[in-house]
Amino acid sequence: MFRNYRFKNYNFRLVAFVVALTIYGIMIIGSANKDYQNKQIIGMVLGVMVMVIVSMIDYSMVLSFSYLLYAFAVLALLAIKTPLGYSSHEATRWIRIGGLQFQPSEMAKVFLILFFSAYLMKYAQSLNNRKRILITAFLAMIPLLGILMEPDLSTTVVTFMVIFTMLFYAGFSGRLTAALVGLGAFGSLAVIFLTLHSNGVLQGYQNERIAAWLSPDKYPASSMQQQNSIMAIGSGMLFGKGLTSTGADSVKNGNYIPEPHTDFIFAVTGEETGFIGTVIMVILIFGIVFECMRTAKKAKDLAGQLICVGMASLVAYQAFVNISVVTGLMPNTGLTLPFVSYGLTSLVTLYFGIGFVLNVSLQAKMFYADQRNFTFDLKE
Repeated sequence: MFRNYRFKNYNFRLVAFVVALTIYGIMIIGSANKDYQNKQIIGMVLGVMVMVIVSMIDYSMVLSFSYLLYAFAVLALLAIKTPLGYSSHEATRWIRIGGLQFQPSEMAKVFLILFFSAYLMKYAQSLNNRKRILITAFLAMIPLLGILMEPDLSTTVVTFMVIFTMLFYAGFSGRLTAALVGLGAFGSLAVIFLTLHSNGVLQGYQNERIAAWLSPDKYPASSMQQQNSIMAIGSGMLFGKGLTSTGADSVKNGNYIPEPHTDFIFAVTGEETGFIGTVIMVILIFGIVFECMRTAKKAKDLAGQLICVGMASLVAYQAFVNISVVTGLMPNTGLTLPFVSYGLTSLVTLYFGIGFVLNVSLQAKMFYADQRNFTFDLKE
């Protein structure tokens, strides 16, 4: 199984960025809510073990079972609507079996990256064929609708963007891409307009969140979390108030940010580590995305490239949305910050996906040396 592996190509920089960001997140979680810190440490240990094991498994072999991964993801999403589904905060997003509880949409994101990596490589030459476009759209629509029905609009949008980015990278028509981007922008503006001038087209709480984002003074109860988050980040100034700060002036200590260890953990980061701490966190996230894309350039085939692009897109889009929400640039969505927010399902599945990126790096093609030799021969 290891005969084609070049262990000198193992991307230890990616491992370092991922582990450093997770440790940083564990420190912030301990400050936000000490009760969850030990669980996140266990999640990190389990995640690292999963990452190392997966990095040793040939991704090409796994992709040969891509339709089984797709079917498992869809069935897990559908199982949410059965008695196994568990509800919290007006949404059913978890499956509970005995003492085990996990979030199928987190697992589905990585499984869909693997499925579409194999699928898009297989049909790369006919990707812009009308029939192939319809089949691809249908395959993407089924899991996306499953996530949307939870309801979880933010995860649906992020998952769609990941699939769409992979599709574009695989060679999808630039004109069709521009048309879909334009359609998406028009749809977003239409949703905002309808939210402000009618009852809206989304779920009740989703309409309220958009309205509160646009007019916080009119909806103080719904906008309070974001406004307090912005205040917390600003109060941290350059160096912050210090981890585990007990000051009475702390927004976190006053419980003005509900569940600060999950969706709004970036606000705690800003308050307690200041601007410097948030910049460090963003740099670590950027480092993960950059290393995934750098690995994609060296992948032996299109499927390997798409795995890396998919994971880079997932981390980048989800981090962008989370930070935008916390800083008031987007309406409240309930999306976690990758590798930082508390959540064992999210953390372990992200490590699972990074494991495949590392396996791609182990099988990197050696075209750089060949290219240099070819250039030298031409000069002679």
